[in-house]
Amino acid sequence: MKLPELRMSLLAAYAAPALPLAALTLPVYIYLPNYYADNLGLGLAAVGAVLLFARLWDVISDPLIGWLSDRGHGPISRRWGRRRPWIVAGAPLVMVACWMLFAPPAGAGIAHLLVWSIALYLGWTMMILPLTALSAELSGDYDERSRIAAWRESFTLAGTLATLGGLALLDGFGASVALRWVGGAVVLLLPICTAIMVWRVPDISVRRDAQLSAGSGWRMLRTNRPFQRLIAAYLLNGFANGLPATLFLLFVGRTLQAPAQAGLLLFVYFLSGIAAVPLWLRLSYRYGKHRVWCAAMLVSCAVFAATPFLGAGDVGWFAAVCVLTGLCLGADLVLPSAMQADVVDLDSIETGERRAGLFFALWGMATKLALALAVGVAFPLLDWSGEAAFMLILLYSLLPIAFKLAAIALMAGYPLTAARHAEIAARLTAMTTTERTS
Repeated sequence: MKLPELRMSLLAAYAAPALPLAALTLPVYIYLPNYYADNLGLGLAAVGAVLLFARLWDVISDPLIGWLSDRGHGPISRRWGRRRPWIVAGAPLVMVACWMLFAPPAGAGIAHLLVWSIALYLGWTMMILPLTALSAELSGDYDERSRIAAWRESFTLAGTLATLGGLALLDGFGASVALRWVGGAVVLLLPICTAIMVWRVPDISVRRDAQLSAGSGWRMLRTNRPFQRLIAAYLLNGFANGLPATLFLLFVGRTLQAPAQAGLLLFVYFLSGIAAVPLWLRLSYRYGKHRVWCAAMLVSCAVFAATPFLGAGDVGWFAAVCVLTGLCLGADLVLPSAMQADVVDLDSIETGERRAGLFFALWGMATKLALALAVGVAFPLLDWSGEAAFMLILLYSLLPIAFKLAAIALMAGYPLTAARHAEIAARLTAMTTTERTS
């Protein structure tokens, strides 16, 4: 049975925190490493190692926060829900850590970067993990979950575009001023957007306490084959996307020899991503999420195969690459996240628990690990090669294609289709009805 669509005002309120949080993504993964490596003189290899270590810390924090938010014991959870208290608690940590990283004091070194990177990632996890877990709980409909993810990721892309615009306007004032602007914008907007979300979006509670032990819960994950295939494919594709994201400024500056065009090209890329979201949604309604996602990855591979042939002055051709791969970005952001919500339903049938927090924690770990590996692999290899042109081309274009093809192979024949999910949703509805009447 098709469930009713959620109101647009509720979806906008739900997605609101993603707007300021997105202002962190691009600077942290693209601008911040180069700023600390070059402007502060820490070196590419050292910065890459620090950011990789900080991300690996999430291997501990992510599942812990996911597990705790699922359990939701105590008077705070009973009054405010399981997810919203974590989102509220994470906001101040994000604000302080963001300012310390983007406006470092004189003499800031490796220790400063490490401590505040860990703090920022922890606060970001406390906010974004419960927010994404809510996407599995706001609606149980297969297609509606794609719509929920589309709103959140569209707000994320809008925040990214706003950040790019601000960085472009402040480019002439230097990297230090530009990063301070981003930090100030996050500190100003994050509490406002968080308050709107908490006020407007319901946090669905679970009537009974969790019965499944931590050990049994982890063992159950090993039986969830769709989840294992999905998260493995997402990790491979995330690493494939993380390499060019990490090396974007170097590629534009050294291969195309057009560093002044980097901001505009990034803007075109993300604008194409947000413009394509409605198209990917409509295609997924008709052909299924995993098939459309695989098609988008395949198109991205075909387009990226042209980048090794680009050289100095080929800005126009590279702009076309940015448009086409940006269109595919919309599918990368929306469809896998919506598929993850469906996997949570399968786990609920098998365990009798609502463990969206844990599942999206593992999802977040895969996201962060993929990006951390991109930084941790790319910068040291570039440093080892003497920043050779062939190594930049290999890491920027050829290696990502190989990893995307591996992700496509994993998703071929993915079993959790719309028809299969409809059966799971019907069983889950029957279980929920029994819980409420017992």
